Amino acid sequence: MKKGPESGACTLAAPGNLVESDPDTKSSNGASAKAKDTFLSPGELENVPLKPSTETSRKKLCGYLNKLGIKGPIKTWKSRWFFYDENKCRLLYYRTAQDINPLGSIDLSSASFDCKMENGEGVFEIRTPSRVFTLKAISKQAMMYWLQQLQMRRWEFCNTQSRFPVGSSQLVNEPLAGRTNVVDNEDFLPLVKTPTEAVGLKAASLPAPQTSTALQNISLKHPWTEIQNTVYNICGSKQLWGNNGNVFSFDEFQEHPENVDEKQEAEVEAGRAGKEGTLEGGRMEPRLNWIRKARWMNSGFPGSEELSREKNSVDKVSVLQQQILTLTEEVKSQKELVKLLHKALEAAQQEKRVSSMYLTAAEDKDRLELVRHKVRQIADLTSQLEALEQEKKELEQILTLRDSHIQELKEHVQLLMEKNHAKQEVIMALTEQMAREFSDPLQEANTITVETLYKQQEEIEHLKDDIDAYKTQNQFLNSEIHQVTRLWTSVAENEKALLMKCACLQARNCQMESKYLTVLRKLQEAVPGLPSSHAELVKNLIQEALQWDVKEEADEGFNLNPVSEYDEYGFMTVPDYEIEDWKLLAKIQALEIKSNKLRSQEIVEKPLRDRWNSIGELNPSAELKSLIRSGIPVEHRQRVWRWMVSRHCSPVPGHYQRLLEQSRSTEHPACRQIELDLPRTLTNNKHFSSPTSQLIPKLRRVLLAFSWHNPAIGYCQGLNRLAAVALLVLEDEESAFWCLVYIVENLMPADYYSDTLITSQVDQRVFKDFLSEKLPRLMAHFEQYRIDVSLITFNWFLVAFVDSLVSDILLRVWDAFLYEGTKVIFRYALAIFKYNEEEILRIHDSVEIYQYLRFFTRLIVDGRKLMNIAFNDLNPFPMKLLRSRRSMHREELEAELCELEQIKAAYVKERAEQGPQDLKDVVSEEEEEI
Repeated sequence: MKKGPESGACTLAAPGNLVESDPDTKSSNGASAKAKDTFLSPGELENVPLKPSTETSRKKLCGYLNKLGIKGPIKTWKSRWFFYDENKCRLLYYRTAQDINPLGSIDLSSASFDCKMENGEGVFEIRTPSRVFTLKAISKQAMMYWLQQLQMRRWEFCNTQSRFPVGSSQLVNEPLAGRTNVVDNEDFLPLVKTPTEAVGLKAASLPAPQTSTALQNISLKHPWTEIQNTVYNICGSKQLWGNNGNVFSFDEFQEHPENVDEKQEAEVEAGRAGKEGTLEGGRMEPRLNWIRKARWMNSGFPGSEELSREKNSVDKVSVLQQQILTLTEEVKSQKELVKLLHKALEAAQQEKRVSSMYLTAAEDKDRLELVRHKVRQIADLTSQLEALEQEKKELEQILTLRDSHIQELKEHVQLLMEKNHAKQEVIMALTEQMAREFSDPLQEANTITVETLYKQQEEIEHLKDDIDAYKTQNQFLNSEIHQVTRLWTSVAENEKALLMKCACLQARNCQMESKYLTVLRKLQEAVPGLPSSHAELVKNLIQEALQWDVKEEADEGFNLNPVSEYDEYGFMTVPDYEIEDWKLLAKIQALEIKSNKLRSQEIVEKPLRDRWNSIGELNPSAELKSLIRSGIPVEHRQRVWRWMVSRHCSPVPGHYQRLLEQSRSTEHPACRQIELDLPRTLTNNKHFSSPTSQLIPKLRRVLLAFSWHNPAIGYCQGLNRLAAVALLVLEDEESAFWCLVYIVENLMPADYYSDTLITSQVDQRVFKDFLSEKLPRLMAHFEQYRIDVSLITFNWFLVAFVDSLVSDILLRVWDAFLYEGTKVIFRYALAIFKYNEEEILRIHDSVEIYQYLRFFTRLIVDGRKLMNIAFNDLNPFPMKLLRSRRSMHREELEAELCELEQIKAAYVKERAEQGPQDLKDVVSEEEEEI
């Protein structure tokens, strides 16, 4: 183990040094590190500028402690030299201060500290996830000093490590920007003075504490390390005292003969650095070290008089230094922000250049090369995602360990408080007893001897000492709990920031993959004009893109494909269409929807979910209406749907069971049609995709029960889809039955699902009126090319967009539909056309328009945008106007139907008057052939 002055492994100087740095003479850490690796002459060394340290003066933590060694049933205390390594947050321990290789180390970054008075004076524990180390200091003061210093060093290290490097996402750095210089203002434990006899330079210069036998202190677990240290100490002692009893002979140190400790420290560090220079292959000469030490000693420390004069200005200086650090961190964060913006600009320019290269590429080979470059970029992003996921798992493990340790500390504090309370009661009882005994001096003289009184007083003194010890222990444990809680909070914030960064990367990955698929689709359109080899390559790339499956990634232990195969309700995110172009469109739509969800997760979805969590009992209100329009979270949707159904359609107990009994005993005329429609219900949902699916029998029972419940309708094609969606959300088939009743008999107008579907036809005429008013350009375009939109929209109204919109947007439409009624269907139908209005206006062929209208709902990827169009851009949309339009068009349609009935009756009457035709003269085709 290499130990330099910075890493703190120099056993005679650096590990044992608890010397404060002089801010006027000590160089920065970077300059010191550079001096270690570069040989400088004395003249050059004089010219090196010594910058004042920007950090607070620090002491290196080191000293002798006894470590409890356990070998089977044998437990022994062994003296060890401990030294704290600031770079790695580890506590290294050696057999003596002169050893070069450590026997072991203790990782403090994830450790906790504990002290129990029952274990004896000076005994404390360091608990790591893998092991518990029991240590013992020479006094109580030394123990508290070690514990307090270890707490401080652990906090500083964890706080430094929690910051993200430059170049990380701004979204990740912002939550952590305000925590870089957090100072603990909770003074649970007063600052313990440094026990100079137990730690620091004096402890390093003194001989190591000896155990009962010499062999007892030797580590049997590390024999090779012991041999190395012994050989090194023998060789080092010969070199150290080979030159007239000292390492160096020079007269510069005679200027301050009175400062023995500083001189000794300079000599020790010089000798230690010389040994380290030998270990590093001669890169560092002993001469450089003693020159540096000589210069350090010549500069001197402020005397006691100077310290007393500057004592009043220490607070002001510390405040100014803190402000400087805060401003420095702020400047750094601003610089990082500027760098991020520059990088974002460069990325945008690079993407623009790549797109320009693609568009201006003369040959298809160049275009394919650009596509391959994009594929490589996607692979790089996926590897970054994998690394972040691994880091997230490690943080979760650390968080779990710290939570368990906090719980143990709380239980321990509770036990100590109970014990302290019991001892206080004993003290109070003894005090009252003594007060009663002292109240009668004559009786006291007769009954209590001097010896008894002395014993009682001695016992009281012991109890007071115990109380003081437990107070100190409670103060330390409170500080430990407080600091561990803060560390846990820091880890939780880091985890949240990493999750946000992971979501951003996933969203970016979705966008890149979507662009890649879009490019493939464009290439697919150009396949007829490509050479056969290029056309085959494009075809293979498309097949490979369509075969990306989440199952393949799950086998590798990490989901690189952010789009899952099914959503929460079992709908396929990428339906298995027969047409390959539709498959590509579905895949692109799924990726874009996932990207939008990831980007809006923290900004929109999380606040919305918090608002839903705060709602207790549901009551109609404007706020609830707004929340329902924004979409009900999955965990609340079932409860809210049940509430909306029960408001207008009170379930009758036992009615559904009676209908089932009736359907089992008597076959309904619609039973055959129901059986034909069951396999065609929600074929892109895994719960209905096969005849053996678990929800098929429930759907059959619901439809049969409804056919007996409402004989006027019985069964109409489309009711199967309404009942299926209700089953997916409500899960219980009786609740789904009452939801179907609520939709057909309460939300929809009368005769909507009758044999004539008269109200459905009325709504189509009303919708055309609204389309002319809200989107006049689009309606004029349809009239120009004689497009009848009812051929597309009739099914939307009949089944409330089932099988037309993706599940995520569909269920948001249903949330508002169940609360507000059929007006929501008109709003969303108009919003769908407005969403794609510009694309439709660019098509100037009636056949192409019909083909586009067949799949244009699959191009909707932003559900929030569609919702804003439906409920904001289309306002006003009064229900009174809808009712009046329905009434007007119903009268017109009934008049037309009545006229048709009259024409039909006249035709039948005319045919009856003509009488039956004579078919004898009619010759069949077969007879003519003969």
